[in-house]
Amino acid sequence: MPDNDAQLAEKIRNSDQEAFRLLFERYQPALFRMMFAVLRDRDEAHEVVQETFVRVWNHRKSLKSDLPVIGYLLRIARNLVRDAAKRSAVRKKYETDVPVPTAAAGDDPEGVVRMRLLEETLSRIVRTSLPDKCREVFLLSRLEGWSNGEIADRLGISTKTVENQITKALRIVRKELSEQTRDK
Repeated sequence: MPDNDAQLAEKIRNSDQEAFRLLFERYQPALFRMMFAVLRDRDEAHEVVQETFVRVWNHRKSLKSDLPVIGYLLRIARNLVRDAAKRSAVRKKYETDVPVPTAAAGDDPEGVVRMRLLEETLSRIVRTSLPDKCREVFLLSRLEGWSNGEIADRLGISTKTVENQITKALRIVRKELSEQTRDK
């Protein structure tokens, strides 16, 4: 087997698997220690070392016998670490920008049906169980989103009356919903 790196590189360039095994045995421990010192993670260090040797084998035709093999290995490993750090930084930067997926209305057909039934029930209760003035105040407040002051101005009543009408409407709606869900 070759004694120096130049002979080893030449044999590897010619696809000598035994020479590659020797290269791995000779430099893997030192390369691992260096990568572990940089990464502080055994698994990541092993991955970088493994990928370094894979790249050496895949690009063995470009291996130069006049350059120190350890330098070549370190350059590949350093580039792998740098590329991984860049990917990680980009991922972290954009993690907060990616919206969390939410369920669309059509994703839960049963939920859509339940919601539609609830809306129909609520609409029927508001139409049939609320007194006229109470219904008008409730609809302006809950459906139109008007403030109590706006409702009071529009209907020519006090804000306190608006509050009382909304409270009365909510009490009736809760009672009716409770009775109807109990009956089913």
